[in-house]
Amino acid sequence: MSLSMHQASVPVFVMSLKAMAGILDKAEAHCTAKTIDPAIMLGLRLSPDMFAFTRQLQIATDFAKGASARLAGVEPPAFEDNEKSFADLKARIQKTINYMASLKPAQIDGSEARDVTIKIAGNPVTFKGQHYLMHFAIPNFYFHLTTAYALLRANGVDVGKGDFLAGSR
Repeated sequence: MSLSMHQASVPVFVMSLKAMAGILDKAEAHCTAKTIDPAIMLGLRLSPDMFAFTRQLQIATDFAKGASARLAGVEPPAFEDNEKSFADLKARIQKTINYMASLKPAQIDGSEARDVTIKIAGNPVTFKGQHYLMHFAIPNFYFHLTTAYALLRANGVDVGKGDFLAGSR
């Protein structure tokens, strides 16, 4: 049996976003237990020239909804990047999951050879659907999700690989 484009995209994004929502719960509990201002965690960076924690999650959700929409042949919805709390980030994750659930598998399946054009550094770049998903969207999604996870882990939040992979078993 072959793997469809829908199976390779939406459920993968959803599983990881749900896991991240659980990680956010742990981060919020950590802040409460250690009397840490949540704004400090939300502003964490691995390096001064890298995006902060909140932006990492915003970008991860953008890749999930954007890839799903583009593979379905529709324009991705724009979300404001105005999250200021763990609850706001969890709401954004849920909004992303809800959006992806609105797309029918038939809209995404068969998109392997569909042209997907995005702007990179202001320039249009066109991929074929399968290449876009497997070599651009999924790696970028996981880069930003993993960076967010690493920021929390490096700053004392008690999370591990099992939290990151929650739902994959």
